[in-house]
Amino acid sequence: MKIVPVFSGGGTRLPAYIGILKALHELKIEFSSIVGVSGGSIISALYCSGMSIEAIKQLALNTNFKQFKGYSLIRLIKDGGLSSGDSFEHWMDKQLNGKTFSDLPHDLNILATDVNGGGPVIFNKKVSPKLKVSKAVRFSMSIPLVFSFQKYQDHILTDGAILAEDALFNDWAGDGTPTVCFRLKSKPQSLKQQKYSMFPLKNYVLMLVKTFMTAVSREYVQAEHWHSTIVIDTGDISPVDFALTETQKNALYKVGYLTAMSIIPKKIIIPINS
Repeated sequence: MKIVPVFSGGGTRLPAYIGILKALHELKIEFSSIVGVSGGSIISALYCSGMSIEAIKQLALNTNFKQFKGYSLIRLIKDGGLSSGDSFEHWMDKQLNGKTFSDLPHDLNILATDVNGGGPVIFNKKVSPKLKVSKAVRFSMSIPLVFSFQKYQDHILTDGAILAEDALFNDWAGDGTPTVCFRLKSKPQSLKQQKYSMFPLKNYVLMLVKTFMTAVSREYVQAEHWHSTIVIDTGDISPVDFALTETQKNALYKVGYLTAMSIIPKKIIIPINS
C-alpha cells in the first residue's frame, strides 16, 4: 500500500512523528512523497535527507530545544517574535548538511502560512529546487510571537500549523496516491500562576502563544477528511514546551508509534502478503 503522509503541525511534540515513521515502516506502508508542517516539517526534512529513523530519534532525544528560544521584547515589537529563529535555522542546516530541495532523494513538500494573503505557501523540488531545506523548515515552524515573521518574495510567512485543513489534502504525488494526515492533539491545561514581574509582557505573550497553539491542535476534523486523518493524543504536553524531558520525548515517540500501529490498519487496507 502506498500513501502520502502529512505530518501536520505539532510544535515541539515532534518526537510523535518519529514514532509514526517507525510504524509506517513496520507496517510496510510505502511513500515516496511526504508533507511536513511546523514541527512535522523538521522530522520530514531529516527523513528525506537520508537520515535513519533511529538517528532522528536519538537526535530528538539529545537536543535541548530550549537553545532555540529567545526573549527579546524589542525583537517582538520590531519583527513579530521573541526570537529571530536564526539559531534553529543554523542548527537545522547543519543536520541537513546544507541540502537544497533538489539534493533530496525523496519528494518533500513543506508548507508555511502567508499572513499577508492567508493562504499556503509550498516549498518543494518543483517550485523551489535551489532553496535550502533548512530555510523552508524555518518558514514553516515560525510559531506566532515566539519566532519572527519571515519575508520570502512577496510573502510574509509564519507557522504552517494555522493553515486551513483543506490545504493539506492535495494530490501531492500527482498520481492519485491517497493522502493520510497525522495530527497531534493536546488537552487543555491550567497554566501555572506566573510570579509577579515589573515587566509582565513576556509572560503574557508566552501564555497567549501556549493557549493559541493548543487550541489550534484541538480543531475539529472536517467530515470529508475524517477517513484520511489519524489523530494522536499527546495528552497535556504543550506544542510550545521547549523544556521537554527525555522521558516526555520518549512518551511522545511511543504514543505516535502505538497509535499509528493501531489505527493505520483500520484506516488503510493493507495487502495480506505485505
